[in-house]
Amino acid sequence: MITLDLPFESPPVLAVGAFLKNAVAGAKGRRLWLDEAQGNLDNPQSIRRFRDAVRAMRERLGGDPLRIAHDLHPDFPSTRHALGSGWPTLAVQHHHAHIAALAAEHGQIGPLLGLALDGFGLGPGNQSWGGELLRIEGGRFERLGHLKELAQPGGDVATRQPWRMAAAALFALGRGSEIAARFADQPAAARLGEMLAKGINCPPTSSAGRLFDAAAGLVGLHPVAEFEGQAPMALEARVDAPAILTDGWRIEPEGVLDVRPLLARLAELDAVAGANLFHGTLAAGLVEWAGRAAQASGIGTIALGGGCFLNRVLTKLVTVGLMERGLTPLIARRLSPGDAGLAAGQVWVAARVENP
Repeated sequence: MITLDLPFESPPVLAVGAFLKNAVAGAKGRRLWLDEAQGNLDNPQSIRRFRDAVRAMRERLGGDPLRIAHDLHPDFPSTRHALGSGWPTLAVQHHHAHIAALAAEHGQIGPLLGLALDGFGLGPGNQSWGGELLRIEGGRFERLGHLKELAQPGGDVATRQPWRMAAAALFALGRGSEIAARFADQPAAARLGEMLAKGINCPPTSSAGRLFDAAAGLVGLHPVAEFEGQAPMALEARVDAPAILTDGWRIEPEGVLDVRPLLARLAELDAVAGANLFHGTLAAGLVEWAGRAAQASGIGTIALGGGCFLNRVLTKLVTVGLMERGLTPLIARRLSPGDAGLAAGQVWVAARVENP
């Protein structure tokens, strides 16, 4: 159990976390509590532990909560539990919760910018989000920008087959004709270009996690992974001298960070050179992106949330880059930046929202 001191008086509120690395949280008075992660809610044992944790948190609050916060995704067992609880509910967007968790850990009650980078979170319009630049204040958030979307060929299957995201990157670069030969050892490669061209089962995503997969696939790391995140972890492990491709990104007027020039260069590199260039260039692009938003908004504090900031190389590069610009980065220290800390952000929003 992690206990945080709050800089305001909270009503009794409860949050049920997400699907992966689920943990529940509660707040009352000047205290916020985050329980230990119970695991993924994909088996009966984890779901039983989750329900026990909700009951224990309700007892800690001394009765029924004023409201219970949950993820936007309607199919998460945690969401269904909240909606069936009989208590007033509040849906909190996944990446909003990630940045709010940093606000909770650091006691940041003023307006805050956030880079929320992870594998997936449902957007308000049922979009696949995961590379977001947000502004949060109180219990509200605004999406200021996002990573340039890539197609996700095959939907969720791409999370275990990074070569598919590499193929999507090639297609986005106008090099779809290279897919079949480049990934000839993958049975689906011959028809993937046609799937991408026709948009068949290729939902767009702004996910930073899938961008990492694309980078790993382009440099030949784990084209088929044993678990989600294996390829990005392998990419991080090969970094020994981060480098920056100075023209490797562009920021579009509507706030979209486009790193396709970087992806084009990665397609010509080996794993070590690619890992160094990817981490250095992505971090530099993120710093410029957040820096522009800070200048436009007058907000100098930037929270770094989401599972991609479990990557120590990326976190250090972005943190140092922001500080060199005179900005204040907030990083997770007591909480996880990933889904294990998400409920703390949900309960922070539930405590601060007015007229939900």
